[in-house]
Amino acid sequence: MSTTDAPSSSENTEATKLTLTVEVDAPQTCLRHVVVTVSRGDVERYLKNAYDELAPEASVPGFRAGRAPRKLVEKQFKERVADQVKGQLLMDSLGQVTEEQAFSAISEPDFDFESVELPESGDFRFEFKVEVRPEFDTPQWKGLSLTEPDEQVDDEAIDASVARVMSRYSKYEAVDDAAKMGDRLLVTATFRNEGEVLSEMEEERVELVSGLSFPDGRCEEFGKLMEGVREGETRTGKVTVSQEAHPELGGKEIEAEFNVIEVSRNEVAELTPVVLEELGDFETEEELRKFIAESLQRQIDYRRQRSLRSQITKTLTEDANWELPPDLVRRQTRRELERQILEMRRSGFQEEDIRNMVNMARQNAQAQTEAALREHFILEKIADDQDIDAAPSDYDDEIALIAEQSDQPERRVRARLEKSGQMDALRNQIVERKVIEMITADATVTKEKAEKKEDGSGNDRDFAVDHSLVRAKEELPEAKYDDSNKGEASETPTNKS
Repeated sequence: MSTTDAPSSSENTEATKLTLTVEVDAPQTCLRHVVVTVSRGDVERYLKNAYDELAPEASVPGFRAGRAPRKLVEKQFKERVADQVKGQLLMDSLGQVTEEQAFSAISEPDFDFESVELPESGDFRFEFKVEVRPEFDTPQWKGLSLTEPDEQVDDEAIDASVARVMSRYSKYEAVDDAAKMGDRLLVTATFRNEGEVLSEMEEERVELVSGLSFPDGRCEEFGKLMEGVREGETRTGKVTVSQEAHPELGGKEIEAEFNVIEVSRNEVAELTPVVLEELGDFETEEELRKFIAESLQRQIDYRRQRSLRSQITKTLTEDANWELPPDLVRRQTRRELERQILEMRRSGFQEEDIRNMVNMARQNAQAQTEAALREHFILEKIADDQDIDAAPSDYDDEIALIAEQSDQPERRVRARLEKSGQMDALRNQIVERKVIEMITADATVTKEKAEKKEDGSGNDRDFAVDHSLVRAKEELPEAKYDDSNKGEASETPTNKS
């Protein structure tokens, strides 16, 4: 515990500077319990100022406005003035504590305004808890040894991406044949644990690929289970529940009964001038292929940055074993997912890829968020040390990329980000990427042949659906954002103080 006195300073007027005694206790690395005592002299000064402002206009029965004796005014308006002075003292003292204490707050003080009372005599005392940035020495970040995945855009990857884009214009027709990999199934499903129904999924159109992912679990053998199924048939398999999403069922296999309403197969669309125009006003196939190549390169850059970031943060966070407040982790879970969605969106990933990432993140939300918070605090400290921040042009560049990938006007993208409270997530993304780039530039980097990445057009992948096997009390954000999404501008520890 630390105790500090903050007497009036000659640099501040007596009217604005309070005489405080501040006691700070640290029950956790990222949490402070603060007790503030305001001297009785300051309380009386604030009361006098309040009554001085009120008296000239105070209306007391039997007297003209502003003519009532001071004591009658004080008696008539005692409760109102006391509540006003309490609010002023709280606001001013909290501001002074924030300026004078060594800790850096990352949330609003946690206290109940109504439970705080202004005493009729003696000092004014209140206490609160506040989440703070952890205090630690900046880890050694210079001269690291890193490996960089060596991955190139080739014609095969471009062909696969063109095929994937064209699948949006393909016509799926219902068939009586047995389902093949790549077909689409219109299904309903019932999920049971030891005979008890956990949830029922209404009609959902899914692609028949290797796996089927849910926000809180995964059907690993979905492709094998459903291949050969026909309209009207039912098949029963197993789904593994996420340990983190549902600790009581975590790791357990529950029964999944899939009822097939329809099997449909696509007719591959032709790349006509009309389709080229709809895809983005492309005049030729070569223009489309060039655009796709650039998008694939951004995805390669994304994977490269993720690999380097993973290696760097693993080294920097070796000793970062701070205990994180549960409320902080819970709030930040949503924000971290928003940051990842923004990164993938600006890198040109398809909505299906993003939905899969969202489902995987939901299944390991707490562990991923705790790791991301530790990474953020360290990268933010390095950014502070090196005076790294996001410039207005950085925001413009990021928004331009997102707009290009989503084929929307930049103004609309910016408005959506601001409306949904995601500009802070965008700022963190920019700053952290700059820090990673600085550390990488100072490191010894060795290229390593990258494994062939699944392009997303094949069947050896998951299809993501937004149905929870067991309904959660709180939902994380969807992968898709549109103008109707109000967002949630909740407080976030990742804002720069």
